Amino acid sequence: MSNADKAIRTTYFSILTNFLLALLKWLAGFFGNSYALIADAIESTADIFSSFLVLLGLKYSKRPADETHPYGHGRIEPLITFIVVIFLVVSAFVIAKESIHNIRTPHDLPKPWTLIVLGAIILWKEISFRIIIRKSKALNSSSLKADAWHHRSDAITSVAAFIGISIALFCGEGYESADDWAALFASGLILYNCYGIFRPALAEIMDEHQYGDLEEEVRLQSLRVDGVLLIEKCYIRKIGMLFQIDLHAVVDPDLSVRQGHDIAHNLKDYLIANLENIGNVFVHIEPFTEDTIPQK
Repeated sequence: MSNADKAIRTTYFSILTNFLLALLKWLAGFFGNSYALIADAIESTADIFSSFLVLLGLKYSKRPADETHPYGHGRIEPLITFIVVIFLVVSAFVIAKESIHNIRTPHDLPKPWTLIVLGAIILWKEISFRIIIRKSKALNSSSLKADAWHHRSDAITSVAAFIGISIALFCGEGYESADDWAALFASGLILYNCYGIFRPALAEIMDEHQYGDLEEEVRLQSLRVDGVLLIEKCYIRKIGMLFQIDLHAVVDPDLSVRQGHDIAHNLKDYLIANLENIGNVFVHIEPFTEDTIPQK
């Protein structure tokens, strides 16, 4: 099973989780008289749509390279991440708006049993986050990472709601809006997390150099290929869940064109076989001279 297929399977899990929890939150918020839970349900509903976007993006990224997209379709991943971040930002503002409205509107205290519901939701959302974030790291998927952080932000709003409802129930009359203040605080935390999701995706689409460890490993492994004297240049970019590597390999200047060509192919095959998540390797052969100095 390919990385894309594994990521797609993980996204189906995310969609199912978001749907069930959103339904639970809407029902518990309505019958339990908790506006914080209703605000939480708004975010979970948005999560369902964002997870569908991640799913569509992952399926699109599986398409093979063609004439129009010679590097494949992996760039859809950070673009989907940007859209997911927009969903998060909109959710945060909707929650903030509803919270401010509810703070100004007198209402009854939440029902005590809503704390049990929230406790179960927090536990499950944190488990979901850990499952999906682990998958995103293993599969090298930025959009899956964004989806994972949706679960973490959901857990944060649920924790805030739990604290707010607890304060309202403990302090009693006059503190009915405590869960609304908690929801307002949670919206700020969601906005803060948005930057942490957005920044790596932006770096990916701008081809920022962020893969120093991988570069060192590429340089080290390349020297194990017969005929490669050193690596002059090594550039790495991430496209989707795979890395594309551009190398300048230094060889004996007296070799024939055919021998240099064979070394380049051997180097490419060796790196793809011995390093994880390598999509392609482009090798440029350089003749060795006294002035040849590796460039980083």
